[in-house]
Amino acid sequence: MAAYLVVDVDNLLQQFRQRGIPIDLQEMAVGLRGGAALAAGLVSADRLKSIAVANWQGQQDRGAGGSPNAQRIFKAAGYEIFDMPHRASLADALILHYFSFDPDPVDELILATTSADLIPLIRRVKTTRNARIRVWGTENVVESTEFENEVIFQPLESLLGIQTKNVAVYIDFENIAISLTEQGFTVNLDHLLERFVAQAKAHGQVVKMAAYAPWGQRGSLPPLVDSTGREVADEAPSKLMLANVDPVFNLPGKNSADMRIAKDVITDSGHDDSADVYIMASGDRDFNQVLNTLRTRGKTVIVWGVRGSTSRMLENNPGISVEYIEDFTNLQTHQSLSSVSMVDDDSAQVGFTPSQWSSVIVQFDRLVYKLETDVISIPQLVEQLRAVGAVVSLQRGEDLVLQAVSLGILTPVSATGNVVLNAAHPIVEKTRLIRDRIVLRVKTTLDVRGWEYVNYGFLLKGLAMDRELDRPGCNYSDQWRSDWIDCLVRERVLQRELLPHRHNQDDLVPVIKLNPEYELVGVDSLDMNTASEEVWEGVSLDDLESAESDTADMVRRVVVSVEQFTSFRSYEWCPLGSLHKRLLDFDRGTNFQRSVEYLLANDSAEVKEYPNPQSDYFTKGISLRLDSAICRLILNERDTFIRLLLHLYERNMPISEQHLKMADSSHDWNFNLWFSIMQAENVLNDIPGRPGQYSLFRTHHTVNLVADARKTEQHSPR
Repeated sequence: MAAYLVVDVDNLLQQFRQRGIPIDLQEMAVGLRGGAALAAGLVSADRLKSIAVANWQGQQDRGAGGSPNAQRIFKAAGYEIFDMPHRASLADALILHYFSFDPDPVDELILATTSADLIPLIRRVKTTRNARIRVWGTENVVESTEFENEVIFQPLESLLGIQTKNVAVYIDFENIAISLTEQGFTVNLDHLLERFVAQAKAHGQVVKMAAYAPWGQRGSLPPLVDSTGREVADEAPSKLMLANVDPVFNLPGKNSADMRIAKDVITDSGHDDSADVYIMASGDRDFNQVLNTLRTRGKTVIVWGVRGSTSRMLENNPGISVEYIEDFTNLQTHQSLSSVSMVDDDSAQVGFTPSQWSSVIVQFDRLVYKLETDVISIPQLVEQLRAVGAVVSLQRGEDLVLQAVSLGILTPVSATGNVVLNAAHPIVEKTRLIRDRIVLRVKTTLDVRGWEYVNYGFLLKGLAMDRELDRPGCNYSDQWRSDWIDCLVRERVLQRELLPHRHNQDDLVPVIKLNPEYELVGVDSLDMNTASEEVWEGVSLDDLESAESDTADMVRRVVVSVEQFTSFRSYEWCPLGSLHKRLLDFDRGTNFQRSVEYLLANDSAEVKEYPNPQSDYFTKGISLRLDSAICRLILNERDTFIRLLLHLYERNMPISEQHLKMADSSHDWNFNLWFSIMQAENVLNDIPGRPGQYSLFRTHHTVNLVADARKTEQHSPR
């Protein structure tokens, strides 16, 4: 049986040093070899091929583990010593020196390492079918790799019986975020959490991590971004929990956080099973007394601070170790962040959700519209943000605006502090589009229908049908639409109220209005897209076809669908919501709404509340005025088309565009539209395996009516 143990000595000793764990080299060497022999099921450790690989000259030069004789210790414990000064070729050297000449495949391969440098051995070493491969280390380096389900990982500390220290971390996040911002760093939340967790683990077993801040309090923290520069303040609590960091809420302001953290630290450290190491992430001098109390209780105390923002009292306290956050992170500065790709319209894989940048863009547009200028000063914008509650103080407002400049959202135009909005920036483009489409939807509904407000659910459904919002990261769920509506309410563009339901006064429903104080930024461009009943009145279907062909097509679909529904069921009306759902696949933006408005303006339809026989409440429905010129024209077109279908059907001819053209060469049919209408109404169905050919549903209600009418005409006296 071939069994190998490869110990990455340099890596293991580095891991133990970083975590502050004293290690006896003799015990480690003997323990690893004995444990490997036992795991492999060998009678004696002498049958195990044990290899200790390191840069042995380097180990002697710096005195590994406090002893210059590490090489002698491993050799005396039964290891073959393999010297490898260059880690980049570590796996290749081991393959060449050991495994390429061994004729027997390996039955047991154990790698003692917390580095990925030895992982290529798993792929390249020849093993038997039932071979076992193990990795012993302080962290699982095969997790999330192709070998995750093939390799057995075991924590090295438990194998060697090493007692690690328990670590508790308390993060004054408001203090840290403000300090990093003041020192010119952008607070990349994802990177910061990753490095906080890793640095805490370097000191032992983490038993508690808590971050204190006014989470969810709009504008109370400097901007928090992810690695792409996307502002993620609203997502911060969930990101903390995913990183196993407990988000603890406190009110904005220094005293609120200090008192809460001090109380928790003193309480937790007084328990019998309290942690051995306490880490305080804050540079505030007010914690000095709390940290001294921890020292009197025999605790190891570490402070994570930011250079230039950490109290001298903490830095000079002899009982406290200070670790600077910028030393164990790789945070970008505000100046370098402008080169980061912010939002790629072609490849955005995450939702484009409201953020603090939304406030900057919406309030900038609002301010320049009010002042009738394109350029404003930073103090003006900061004051506007503070006035609408986007930030809690002028300092937070300045942080937000300066980072928007760094990201390229705002562009400086003079040394006096004036800025303009970068209209070409993808965040600006998308934010303006979403704001304008929502405002347009609300304004159009209120103007055309004469309502005082828009039902919240009605608005969500309307936005879901807006094809202009079909962009990467946009309009993918009701939650996304709700988040943006709520954003515009916060920015005082819209108003949200709770009003009694018209059928049940005890039931309050949310409704949306335009904020009367909002200046309707860009109202001229919105009005160009807003159709009113006066615009449609007297417009023929041909003229509508020339102006808006999609709307004209939808008018035909609506008339055909409503007539078929009411005729088949002997109803006077068709539920408007069900009709829209049926035609949703053909709706481009607001075509359905505009088609209904066209019919209403030309007295071809009526929309009102109808008594519903299946409900105690009224239902909004649409009925047709069949004697109107528009309805007669469309239904005559439909009947003529169905007669052509019957003509082919009765002669056993395939129903296709080619044969219909042969049957009626004088009429300029829009075959794509009418084939689509007939399929949607279940008059025609595709023939499997015959593209472009259809089967007629001969017993269909409408087909029967057309056929009967044709027979009557044929037999009537001339």
